[in-house]
Amino acid sequence: MSIQQMLIGVGAAEVVGQQAYTSSGSFTWTAPNGVTSISIVLVGGGGRSNAGGGAGGAALVYKNNITVTPGQGYSIQVGEGGNVSNSASDRKSWWSASGTLYANGGDNATGGQGAGSGGSRASQGDGGGDGGNGANAAAHYGSGGGAGGYSGNGGNGTGQTGFNSGAGGGGAGGIAGTPNYKWGGGGGGVGILGEGSSGSSGGAGGSGGSNGGNGTAGAYGGGGGGYNAGYFDGGGGAIRIIWPGTDRQFPSTRTADE
Repeated sequence: MSIQQMLIGVGAAEVVGQQAYTSSGSFTWTAPNGVTSISIVLVGGGGRSNAGGGAGGAALVYKNNITVTPGQGYSIQVGEGGNVSNSASDRKSWWSASGTLYANGGDNATGGQGAGSGGSRASQGDGGGDGGNGANAAAHYGSGGGAGGYSGNGGNGTGQTGFNSGAGGGGAGGIAGTPNYKWGGGGGGVGILGEGSSGSSGGAGGSGGSNGGNGTAGAYGGGGGGYNAGYFDGGGGAIRIIWPGTDRQFPSTRTADE
């Protein structure tokens, strides 16, 4: 056991761990024995594009040093990436109860060439960022918005050439399509291992966030790029819990796996 894993002056082992949820759905996280505090990051699901308009990226929110009781179960929901049938509540990621701590998913693009707005983060958190807005298809096929970051917002999609960088670990907005390239780029996702470099050049963001590409949204939380013959689903959401919350804290204090 490392020195980092000992409680100084107490002589008892510090319980260190983490758990990630990267598939959409409802789950129960049970606090392990000896765990009395956690830190948590939540990313919503990105929106679905439609008929040329890009979808919104999802929000990210984190909160540190939450008190928990060993052996008690806590409800969580991991937001689903936007698809043809889901709703805003399906794309929302939350902890404990839907109104306690949450990150909203990106909006699906509207009919025609309309674009989706980026998701907003909960004010109850200690930090995070809103998702970037998708772009409409006024000039080119609009791209998706990037996922929110740990200390800044995701990049907005663009209806022109080029891309918009994210901030504070947020994913970049995708690169727009052209008349001969029938979809806009998907928005970049964000990682759940703590704050990394801001997304650029089409979409990496956060620690482990993936680029969007060819309409497909990046994980986690990127918005789908516009498509002239249908739609692209949004990037799925994620939740990661680390403990102890007293000294493992987002955006960057001992947030890697231990």
